[in-house]
Amino acid sequence: MQGIRVANAPCSWGDLGVQGLEGESIGYQQMLDELVETGYAGTDLGDWGYMPTDPDQLTTALERRNLTIISGYVPVAVNNPESHQQAEAQALKIARLLSAVADSSNSQKIRPFMVVMDQIGAVPVRTQNAGRVEPSMELSDEEWRKCIQGAERIARAIRDETGMRTTFHHHCASYLETPKEITRFLEQTDPNLIGLTLDTGHYAYGAATDDGQCVIDAFERFGDRIWHVHFKDCDFELAQASRQQGWDYFEVVRRGLFCELGKGGVDFPGVVSWLREHNYDGWIVVEQDVLPGMGTPKQSAQRNREYLKQLGL
Repeated sequence: MQGIRVANAPCSWGDLGVQGLEGESIGYQQMLDELVETGYAGTDLGDWGYMPTDPDQLTTALERRNLTIISGYVPVAVNNPESHQQAEAQALKIARLLSAVADSSNSQKIRPFMVVMDQIGAVPVRTQNAGRVEPSMELSDEEWRKCIQGAERIARAIRDETGMRTTFHHHCASYLETPKEITRFLEQTDPNLIGLTLDTGHYAYGAATDDGQCVIDAFERFGDRIWHVHFKDCDFELAQASRQQGWDYFEVVRRGLFCELGKGGVDFPGVVSWLREHNYDGWIVVEQDVLPGMGTPKQSAQRNREYLKQLGL
């Protein structure tokens, strides 16, 4: 056991890859340099093409900075079976890259994860009502069946070819946002095939509550299915204003919904205590969605790292 290790991700430097949140992001070389300078030991791959897609080039970029690649992700329209084959092909392309880097890297200690997530912002009613989803906006039973089949198909293909594990990332402005939806997904998927990437900020906003205890409840609720953790804070005052004003997901993110760690309502001391009590032996990935004009990514990354050090990480 190596204990909890701390990574960051390209989205904290503006590489969001979501339609509606586009903007010019910092180049990957500068991002990796600043990530190391601010005290992180690992990184997510980010959007396909943001970092090198050649295994040798990517390995070199990581090893000269003594960084570990933690995960890659692929979006899939979960309610559209016609998109599942294309998503599987993309997922395998990413998984092959990550697997090759892990095999050739001197510093890679663990196999990376593949993270699958629903397409963000693709369904207007879910984008408009993120943080306040009603039952009428959920998938139908038939759409759930297709969603489960597609997710397991992709995870099985990744496992069979590369041996990598797959997690599903619940996300606001998608069809898997609320505690109810996350629960149903986990109940209907094979626990040996798919785990959960628990994102603290998205869970807090999707739970539609101003109770910071909700995230701790999620760790208790989903337990062993949590294979991967994202540390993201959520400004509860902005969340409440969004529900009152009817802002869509993109608007509230632009206003700073996902604030620096410790400045929102997520109980991170409680989260860290839970992880330690349950012998969590893996990475946490800091994610603070930063858009052009929203601030200085390096300084935010530094403040986030200093906050985590105060928690003993």
